[in-house]
Amino acid sequence: MNPTSMSTSARVVITGASSGIGAATAIAFAREGAMLVLAARGKEGLDDVARQCREAGGSAEVRVVDVTEPQAVAAFALEAQDILGEIDLWFSDVGIGVVGKYAEVPLEDHRRVIEANLLSHMHDAHAVLPLFQHQGHGIWVNMISFGGFVASPWSAAYAASKFGLRGFSEALRAELHDQPNIHICDVYPTFVDTPGFRHAANYTGAKLSYPPGTLAPEKVADAVVALARHPRNTTVIGAPAAMMKISELAAPLPAMLLGRFMDAWSKRADRTGDTIGALYEPQPGASGVHSGQYQPQERNTALMVGAGLALGVLGWQLMRRREQSD
Repeated sequence: MNPTSMSTSARVVITGASSGIGAATAIAFAREGAMLVLAARGKEGLDDVARQCREAGGSAEVRVVDVTEPQAVAAFALEAQDILGEIDLWFSDVGIGVVGKYAEVPLEDHRRVIEANLLSHMHDAHAVLPLFQHQGHGIWVNMISFGGFVASPWSAAYAASKFGLRGFSEALRAELHDQPNIHICDVYPTFVDTPGFRHAANYTGAKLSYPPGTLAPEKVADAVVALARHPRNTTVIGAPAAMMKISELAAPLPAMLLGRFMDAWSKRADRTGDTIGALYEPQPGASGVHSGQYQPQERNTALMVGAGLALGVLGWQLMRRREQSD
């Protein structure tokens, strides 16, 4: 196997594999005949995904792992290596959120988001990079999100974790510049139609729902599978890559616009009580891949409309800012 562009019938580890993007990616790799080791906190969800992987033509082993515990991740990495022989690609997909104004959310919940979204990915990398270096090749895929470029009001800890992940990947790439067969690959999707909002803690008093522009998890999964063939530093899904550059130039305007949107949304959305979601414990049963909110054709239409509107608003705001500075 060519270590710089491996076959997708590869040896793959996925953390956060019991639902959403992680589950969709496991199934996508299985269709290519991959050997998989899947990890998450929820055994029922893992078993359901592993069954679908085997039905799709791959092999799958599951392990219950809390990736916020570094010793557990280190032990899991060695066990996965023992099962697979070598690890060709490791996909760090664990992510959780808490929605609410920063000062109104318990600090321990913010801390939990940082532990799950940032520290767990650091634990994964710390465990697998020495294995990659020993075998001479490997791909680490870091699930970040568009939130790594555009701050998300009412999700301050989430924003901190995603901006942190982007900086972490950039630092690792600099450290590994003289090891060309080891790749650090970042993935930046926009909103994805997963059970994520059901798993999130919610302190808004309003029912969470996805905005226009939501992606099918399978689209993100296909992009991750493509990285096994052709690793690349940055993969943007759901919006033009230029949109991220515009958002950086226009900062902090995108965050201000999102903040105003959240203020208006919270007043008109259906009401609900505060929920803790899966912040501390996995939800029972199998959560599946999708949220169930959208039909595929609705996702496609919303994506085009949402991306077009976002680009237009960002461009207009950037021009206004430049005119005011002249």
